[in-house]
Amino acid sequence: MTCGEISGEESASILSVFRRKLAKKTVKMKKNPPELSGKEKQVSSYRWTVFAIIVLLTVLTRFYKVTEPDHVCWDETHFGKMGSWYINRTFFFDVHPPLGKMLIALSGKLTGYNGTYPFEKPGDKYNGTRYEGMRIFCTTLGALIVPMSFDIVHDLTRSVQASLMASAYILLDVGMITLNQYILLDPILMFFMTASVLGMVKVTKNTEEDRSFSGIWWFWLLFTGLMLACTISVKFVGLFVVLLVGLHTISDLWNVLGNLSKPVIFTVKQLIARAIALIAWPALVYMFFFYIHLEILNRSGNGDGFYSSAFQSKLIGNSLYNASMPRYVAYGAVVTIKNHKTGGGYLHSHFHLYPKGAGARQQQITTYTHKDENNKWRVKYYNKDVNPDDEVDILRNGQLVRLEHVPTRRNLHSHPEQAPLTKKHYQVTGYGENGTGDANDVWKVIIVGGRENERVETVTTSLLFIHYLQNCALTTSGKQLPKWGFEQQEVTCNPNLRDSSAQWNVEDNEFDRLPKVNFEVYAPGFLSRFFESHAVMIQGNAGLKPKEGEVTSQPWQWPINYRGQFFSGSAYRIYLLGNPIIWWSNLVFIAIFLVLFIISAIRHERGYEDFTNPDSESKWRSLRAGAWLFGGWLLHYLPFWAMGRVLYFHHYFPALIFNSMLTGVVFNYLTHRLPIWLRQTVLGASLGVLGWSFVKFSPLAYGMMGPSAGEANSTMNGLKWMESWEF
Repeated sequence: MTCGEISGEESASILSVFRRKLAKKTVKMKKNPPELSGKEKQVSSYRWTVFAIIVLLTVLTRFYKVTEPDHVCWDETHFGKMGSWYINRTFFFDVHPPLGKMLIALSGKLTGYNGTYPFEKPGDKYNGTRYEGMRIFCTTLGALIVPMSFDIVHDLTRSVQASLMASAYILLDVGMITLNQYILLDPILMFFMTASVLGMVKVTKNTEEDRSFSGIWWFWLLFTGLMLACTISVKFVGLFVVLLVGLHTISDLWNVLGNLSKPVIFTVKQLIARAIALIAWPALVYMFFFYIHLEILNRSGNGDGFYSSAFQSKLIGNSLYNASMPRYVAYGAVVTIKNHKTGGGYLHSHFHLYPKGAGARQQQITTYTHKDENNKWRVKYYNKDVNPDDEVDILRNGQLVRLEHVPTRRNLHSHPEQAPLTKKHYQVTGYGENGTGDANDVWKVIIVGGRENERVETVTTSLLFIHYLQNCALTTSGKQLPKWGFEQQEVTCNPNLRDSSAQWNVEDNEFDRLPKVNFEVYAPGFLSRFFESHAVMIQGNAGLKPKEGEVTSQPWQWPINYRGQFFSGSAYRIYLLGNPIIWWSNLVFIAIFLVLFIISAIRHERGYEDFTNPDSESKWRSLRAGAWLFGGWLLHYLPFWAMGRVLYFHHYFPALIFNSMLTGVVFNYLTHRLPIWLRQTVLGASLGVLGWSFVKFSPLAYGMMGPSAGEANSTMNGLKWMESWEF
């Protein structure tokens, strides 16, 4: 071994000594943290002064006119009504998970709302209803987004200027104020989303400062998991922030693994802790929210029909709750027939014909998700009437039947005419007079997986109805009929007998000549109801279509603030639109960030930049912060391009929060090398422009009266900068 060489044992010994010294130094610093210098105290004081001003302005801007207008605005008609149903414990169907609506109901209950206001349509006056508490609750959560954004950016960049600019962009956006001041899920969703990101950066900060597994570290880790569970429990788009935190956690663990002062087992412990706090803990909390939801909503309501017969048997007041009815289906019984697929409706008819151009002009057959008398059918022999004096005859696998619609006395019928919407299927109609029709009314009953001559049972038996002449299966296409079909679901006869939507079950069974049994034994447990709830919600989300006359939008329109939407169409007008200065400059800063990041990456790869010196370290910290915020923007924006469901302008606002925080980071990056006087001048001028635009466009959020913007005597005259704006 030469003079300059070190043996492996010596190397290990030196490394061991270095680790012990580093550990002692860390412990000493924890016991005796270094006192702040005068300059550091000044910076800290400046930070908290700015933060206090931001909080004060947030309170003033968010709670100004929070109870105006005193009538139902936009989607308050949905979420206020759902809050009422929770208070009354009435079951309903919604495409979103339950937490947001439960919190709205809780806030209303605690502030004196009794759950009786109907929330029928936008514009209805509240007339003394205690709605204020629900609005103030949603506004409070929306207001907290601003100070949390300030803290997030400060933890990412260590820059008060970046934090100030980021929070100002969110604070002074009139669209954000509008979306936060009403009884909606959006402020609740964005609060939990922002809180998840706050927890994420706090965990990383404490990990980098060698506080892993300390009390504060565990607090923020569990807080992050809780906020993730809350976000996705409000809307399924909360999955986007779950993905962001997941990617950030992987990056964190990679950095921990690269810290040679820590043993590999330390990384393993980190991985286990993160899995518990960010996967297992949120999953349990998420399920707990659904448990509360299903326990509260225990009374039958208008959402029953979206769920299986077994699910409905748990709802007080439902015809299946603690129900007693014949176990078997007999000829002559009056039954309701429910489609077996998730969210399937009841076989239904009514006194209306198919219109011209939609096949034969015979009686409409649809599926309908609500219970009523038009869902009732009588089971008849295919070739004769049922004689009440004859012996009871049970319907069996493979037998032929006619199904007579009880209210209209027309038979379920199909023929080789195209279905109104699904042209490859045959039309299904109601045909005949007083129960008499023709051979096209005959159907063969097949029990799915059944034995020969097996008896058809109520609720539990899955059935196919095969048309005797056309050899097609009675099914529902899942397509919504136009207004002439009352927007109910299309029923067709599919030549493909393997159609998964062609399975049905008998739900209600009225027949006095058979003994009745209690169906409580078929009531499902929590896990069955939990999974069925999700299947119904996912299907409902995918099938969302715009209502007639409703203003929808496309993702390309959102970042450019192309068109807003009316929250209130009365004389007191509220219009959801972003502050154009903020939205358009946000796009500019995204472009600048991409250019800066690419240039810095190239320079680093070419060896032009050394990130070990303090100035470059600060620069790289800003770029890394920008990269994560840009990733948050992408994750909350790009997925909407692939969605088939109806989309609205307000879906962009979670992405806007990330964009605004990114703007603060990039602004600071561009100006931090300027002389202090010039930097402060640029900052002051920028904030002045934002303040001016806020004042100009604030009537959009706080209410406009009188003429529209296009008229000369309007207070908004000259501010309609795009023709697509409608205020």
